[in-house]
This record gives sequence, structure tokens and C-alpha cells, in this order.
Amino acid sequence: MKLLEVIKPLTPGQEDLVNTLNNSEYEIVGVFGPTGSGKSLFSLAFGIDSVLDGRYKKLVVVKPLIDVTTGEELTLAKAGPQYIELIKSYVIDVLGTFTSWDTIARLMNDGKLVFVDTHYLKGRTFDDSLVFIDDAQSIKIESLIEVFLRVGRNSRLIVAADPIFQSLRSRGDQDTTSLLRDVLASESKAKVVDLGVKDIVRAGAKRGIKLAIEYLMRSRTLTESEVKSLESVRAHAPDADIVTIVELDDIIKKYELSSEHVPSLLIVAKQGHLGRLVGKGGERINAVEKDLNKKVRAVELTLDFTQFIRALHPISWVWKKVKDVDFVGTYLTVKISSDVLGPFMGQKGSYIRYLDNAMRRLLGVGVKVIPIETSEDTTSKGKKHRKK
Repeated sequence: MKLLEVIKPLTPGQEDLVNTLNNSEYEIVGVFGPTGSGKSLFSLAFGIDSVLDGRYKKLVVVKPLIDVTTGEELTLAKAGPQYIELIKSYVIDVLGTFTSWDTIARLMNDGKLVFVDTHYLKGRTFDDSLVFIDDAQSIKIESLIEVFLRVGRNSRLIVAADPIFQSLRSRGDQDTTSLLRDVLASESKAKVVDLGVKDIVRAGAKRGIKLAIEYLMRSRTLTESEVKSLESVRAHAPDADIVTIVELDDIIKKYELSSEHVPSLLIVAKQGHLGRLVGKGGERINAVEKDLNKKVRAVELTLDFTQFIRALHPISWVWKKVKDVDFVGTYLTVKISSDVLGPFMGQKGSYIRYLDNAMRRLLGVGVKVIPIETSEDTTSKGKKHRKK
């Protein structure tokens, strides 16, 4: 039985990935998303299946080995036999639940499963091969290009990377992963599959990305005014764990928004602490507003990013039309019902620019919008058409 008959996609994003892998029209597949979303699992499973059923003569796996303590990349020359052992452990960790070590060992012994160190590629060509680059965000661009050059006749390339962590670490600065994604997105006979937080099915990975986001928010350098605001919050809600505070007055002024409808201050509380911040009847948050003479809104830190849109957007009801908020590539992408795209964007795009600036200040990532047609929109349009 094929691995992909046993391993079933659990989210729409994973299903899209499997369908894309099975579509031979795409010579290059780029899959971008956070750890735990199934990038390695489905790519390796597809690769093993493809070799076993004869579609390709071998599966070539390119994966950097990084020392998490020093950040140094381990090479075949430095690690010796340990290099291959570590790569083998990686494959077993990913696929061990679904296949046996005997199958993996047999493929290796027959030369059908090959592990490659990017530092030793010159002179090599991979014909009739499926080449899988994993953790591309940890590979230097020169080495990535070298791998691309080595893909030969009747071969196919799969590239997997996590642009989210890299973007968060760089706080929005352009990085090699986002550039790679942009290049592949416009390449002929290539398809990019974006996986988001909602595609993470491993509990530990979800916890990890949440902790990473919390760490980045807590490590923000606060302005003097934000420090003063934080002191006020702690005075009125001493038992609330505050992750960070973001002042927005200058962004509001920049886009000429009415301060009546947008907060001057956004407070992010640790999950489970929002009630302590607000108070039973809202008395604590009201006291903070009175003390600072600012309009304040608060959210708790979860992986539901819709709440940030709800707290920040100038139109109070528009969040109800938001269908999804998740990472797509290196952006926080809002999917919204197409019938309210105009109100969401604002005059001359002022609202989306404001949201983009606010999220960059908070988390270092920008905001993009994707309008989607819903069944509700279609029904509404049909009624209008019949009236005419």
C-alpha cells in the first residue's frame, strides 16, 4: 500500500499539497509553511511512493543539519558518518509511524534514496530523480541555486521552507525564503502551496509557534510613552500578565483616521489573563483609559489572529465578514467576503495601510487581503439580479 493511501491530509491546505504533488504538470513544487504543517511528511511520503512505483529512479533528499546551540551547519566533512545517521534519523522521525526502517534501509542500499550535502554538489546531475529540498530557509542562497542547477532530465523538484519563523525573526526584513517563494510563484510549470497555522496538526508545533510569537512581542523595545502606559496598566491590573503594548496615535494621524473609531493603544495580554486586565465590569480597563486619556483595546495572545483585526479595524462590524486570518508566505493574510472589500480597505486603502503598519509594529509582519466569494455573496447577488 502506498504511503499516501495511509497518510491522509487533515486540512484543506494539506489536501491542496497532496493534489499538487500528484499533478505531474508541475515540475517544481514549493511548499511554504510553519513547522508541523505536513511539509516534510507529505513530500517524503510522495517521494518514497514515486520511487517504489517506478516514476523516478531515486529520491534525492537535500536537508541542512543545523546545530541549534551554535547555529553552525554540520557538513559531511565535519560530521563524518554521523551526518548520514542524523539524516536517517530525520527520515525515520517523519515517516516512522507509517513505514518500516527495513523499507528505508532497502531503498538506501539500492541507491534509490540518496542524502546529499549541499557543499559537495559540483559535477553532479540528478537525472530521473525526485529532488526534495527540506528546510530551505536554513540553506544559503548560493547552495539553493546549486541544487537547482543539478536537477537533470526527467526530474522534478520539491522545495519546502518555513517563511513564517524566518520572517518573525527578521521582523519583516526581506529574507531568502520570501524571495524564493516569490520567484517560484511566477515560474512557469511551478506551483506554490502555502500552509498556515491552521494546517499545523502537531500540538507541540502549535505551542512552539505561539511561544515564538509571544517571545517576539515581549522583546519589542517600548517607547517612553509605551512604558508609561504599561506602568498604568500594571497599577490598575497588577495580576494581569501583559505581553506587550503598542501605541498607534502616529499611524492614525498618518492615515487621517478618526480617533473615535480606532484605539490609541493596543494591549496584548497572555492567554487567560484578558479578564484580569479588563475587570469584571470593565472597571480596570476603564481606569486605564481615564488615567492615560486614551482609547484602549485589549486582546489575548492566541493563534486566532482575527481578534487583532477586530480590535484594530476602524469599522466595528467588518470583522464579522472576515473568513480567515492566517500566514500566507511572510504576510498575515486576511480572507474577507468580497462584498465588504471596499469598507475593509478604506478610502484610498487607508484602513489596510493602517492595519499593515500596526501589525508591522506589533509583530514585524505586513497584512494582505484576499477577497473571496462566499455562498452568501452569491445568493445576495442572485436576489439583486432577479429584482432587476
